[in-house]
Amino acid sequence: MLSLAAVGLREKQAIAIDLDKKKQILGAVITLKEGDDVQSIYSKRIKSLVVDANGDEKQGVVAEKVDIGKNYKLAPEAREYPVFQFVSESNPNEVEAYILPVYGNGLWDRIWGYLAVGGDMASIKGIVFDHKAETPGLGARIADKEIQDRYVGKKLYDDKGVFMSVTMLKSEKGNTLDDYKVDGMSGATMTANGVNRMIKSYVSYYQPYLNKIKEKLTPKKEPVTPVVDSTQINVDTSKAVIDTINTVKTQ
Repeated sequence: MLSLAAVGLREKQAIAIDLDKKKQILGAVITLKEGDDVQSIYSKRIKSLVVDANGDEKQGVVAEKVDIGKNYKLAPEAREYPVFQFVSESNPNEVEAYILPVYGNGLWDRIWGYLAVGGDMASIKGIVFDHKAETPGLGARIADKEIQDRYVGKKLYDDKGVFMSVTMLKSEKGNTLDDYKVDGMSGATMTANGVNRMIKSYVSYYQPYLNKIKEKLTPKKEPVTPVVDSTQINVDTSKAVIDTINTVKTQ
């Protein structure tokens, strides 16, 4: 009886963990309301896959089953990288955002999140963070919507397409912000540094995949066929014939 109860408990825990993960993934792009059918929304709006360090899709691997924490312990080139494509509600073939897991270390323990790259492949559509043991009221604020909303619309690349990442500054007020900076959290510099390292490293790991997507989205230029001026050809041909005749006469 005890073993059956233990099995039942593990199953419930697995279901709860799966649901929480899907909430976090969706939370990077939409605001879920109380009573929303998360499983239904997820199945309709998310297409998942796993890629390797070269950005190539891995067959037979379920993205939702990849343990990012265990992967983090591996060398970057040996990891599996889940990608969660957020598709249009009306057109499942139209991807509105590419949601990427991020993982790292805060002040006291691990931190993680999901970063959504917008359909423009250049800016952040949304982001969610969570943590295991950051200080309440300080570093733990990364889980607050107020902090996460600061990243929305920030750019990951410059105008030439060079990856820049987004940096959380040390102070919370009086900063001069641009497309690549957000205000910090008072008294939580170490956690902010961890967030910065996490975003920069993990998004860089996904660059091979993101570059492949950019190539697919970039319209191919049709080869330009030179326009031939037949009149000019006739003129040039006639001139060549005359020159040849004159050369023969002088010989």
